[in-house]
Amino acid sequence: FFFRTAVFGTMASVRIINQEEVAKHNTVSDFWIILDGYVYDLTTFLDLHPGGKVVLLPYAGKDATEAFYGLHRVEHIFPYAKKFMVGRLPTSPPESPHVPKAGIISKVPYAEPSAWQNFLSPYFTPKHLQFKSVFRAFVDTELKPVSNSYELSGKDPSPELFKKMGAFGFLACRMGQVLGPYLKEFNLPAGVRAEEYDYFYEMIAHEEAGRIGTPGFGDALGAGMVIGMPPVVIMGPQAMKDKVVLPILRGEKRIALAISEPFAGSDVAGIKTTARKSECGRYYIVNGVKKWITNGTFADYFTTAVRTGGSGMGGISVLLIERGPGVTTKKIKTSYSGAAGTAYIEFEDVKVPVENLLGKENEGFKVIMANFNHERWAIICGVNGAVRGVIEECMKWAHQRKVFGQRLIEQPAIRQKMGAMIAQLEAVQNWTENITYQMNNMSYDDQSKYLAGPMALLKYQCTRVADFVSGEACQVFGGRALTVTGMGALVARFRTSQKFSAVLGGSEEIMNDLGVRQAMKFMPESAKL
Repeated sequence: FFFRTAVFGTMASVRIINQEEVAKHNTVSDFWIILDGYVYDLTTFLDLHPGGKVVLLPYAGKDATEAFYGLHRVEHIFPYAKKFMVGRLPTSPPESPHVPKAGIISKVPYAEPSAWQNFLSPYFTPKHLQFKSVFRAFVDTELKPVSNSYELSGKDPSPELFKKMGAFGFLACRMGQVLGPYLKEFNLPAGVRAEEYDYFYEMIAHEEAGRIGTPGFGDALGAGMVIGMPPVVIMGPQAMKDKVVLPILRGEKRIALAISEPFAGSDVAGIKTTARKSECGRYYIVNGVKKWITNGTFADYFTTAVRTGGSGMGGISVLLIERGPGVTTKKIKTSYSGAAGTAYIEFEDVKVPVENLLGKENEGFKVIMANFNHERWAIICGVNGAVRGVIEECMKWAHQRKVFGQRLIEQPAIRQKMGAMIAQLEAVQNWTENITYQMNNMSYDDQSKYLAGPMALLKYQCTRVADFVSGEACQVFGGRALTVTGMGALVARFRTSQKFSAVLGGSEEIMNDLGVRQAMKFMPESAKL
C-alpha cells in the first residue's frame, strides 16, 4: 500500500526555461509567472483567479513565489500544476514541490515527535516508523482529500468511507490490544502482526487521526467506537461479540458510547435513564435521554449507561442498545462540525434483550470506570497529534510570512511564542510515552491501580497545553486564524474545537481532583516534614 500511494501523481519531464524567456511573457494575453523555480502559463487562468486578476498582474513575467506564499498554502497549487506548468528554471530541483506526496514524515522542527526526527528512543522501532508512514499515507490519500467538504457541510461520513477504513485496518488500529483475537482478523498496515501490535502502534494511529486538521470530521472517523467498543469486547457475552465486533471493525456498522445526559455529565452516578425488567423477564424496557453523544446520529449500537437499581453508582448498569423502535437521534449543533454526529438521543420504551447486559446488573459503574483509562489516553494521543499539527503550521507560517520587512520568525516576540508552545508540548509528549510504556508492561490490575491518577493529570495537562497553543497560534497567524478557509484555517478550526477534549472524558477540574485523590491513597502515614 505504501509504495502504491506514497506519491499522488508525478510530473512528466518538463522543459528547461531560462528567466529571460519568462520575462517576455508579461502581458494579459501572454501571462507567465515563476513559483518555486517552476514556470506557469496563467493566461487562461487570470479571469478565474478567486482573488481577481488585479492581484496577479504585478508579477507578469516575474518570480511570484514570495507573494504567493504570503497569501496561499502550497496545496492550492496542486489542482493546477499539471494543467498550467510549462517548464522549470535551470536551477530548480527536478522534483516539483507542487505534486502532493503522502506518508511523508515532516522535517519541520518539532512537527513530529522526537523519535521521528533523528532522536534515539527506547520505545519505538523502525517498524513503528514504517507503520506511521503507511498509516499517514492512507490518511493523506483517502481521508484528507474529503475532510474539508465533510467539515464544512457537517454531513455524516458515508458508509462507503467507513468500509474503506475498515478494509485498510484504520478502525482496528484505533482499538489495538483491547480487541484480543479479533485483531488477527485484519491485515494491519506495514505488515505489523497482531501479536506485536503494542500501545505505541495504537498511539501513532490516534495521533495521525488527530493531525487531519478537521476536528469534527476527525471525530467522525470512529471516535464513538474507540470509547464505545471496549466494554463490549471486555464485558460482553460471546454471542454479542460475535454479532457486532467484526462488522464494526469492517466499517459495516457503527457504535457510540451513551453515558452523558442533560442531568449528568462528569457526575456519572447521577444518570436518570431507566431500564426496568419486562414482566416476562426477557427484556429491559429503557426510557430516558442522552446528550452530547459523539457519532450518535449515525451509530447502529449504543453502549448505554442506565439505572436498573436505586440511586447513586450502585444502581447503574450498562446495556448494548441496538438502533430500532423507540430509539430517536437528533443532531446537536456544536462549536465544531456536525460531521462528528454529536447527538441527542431519546429512548422511549425500547425493548433490550437481557442478554445485552455488559457485566453484571447494578455493577455498571465498574464497567464505565474500567473504560476511562483507555478513553482518556486515546483523547490525549489525538490532542497531541492535533497540537503538533498546529505548531507545524505556525513554524511554516513564521518562516514564510514577512511583516515590517522581516520574516515573522525573526521577531523575538514570535520566537518566544514558538518556544513556549514547543516546550509545553514536548513535556506532554514525553509523559504520554512514559504512560504508554506502563500500559505495555503493567498487568490490567496494576494499570487500574497505578495509572488512573497519572492518566487524569496527564489529560489535564494535555488539554491545558492545547488551550495555550490555540491562543498563541492565533496570535502568530493574526486575522487569518479567524477565517474559516485560507492560510489559518487549521488554526481557526483548532481554536473553536480544542475545548471538547477539556470536557469530554472528564472535565479538567475532575481530572485534577482525581489525580490528587489517587495520589493520597499512596501517601505514607509516616511521611512528615
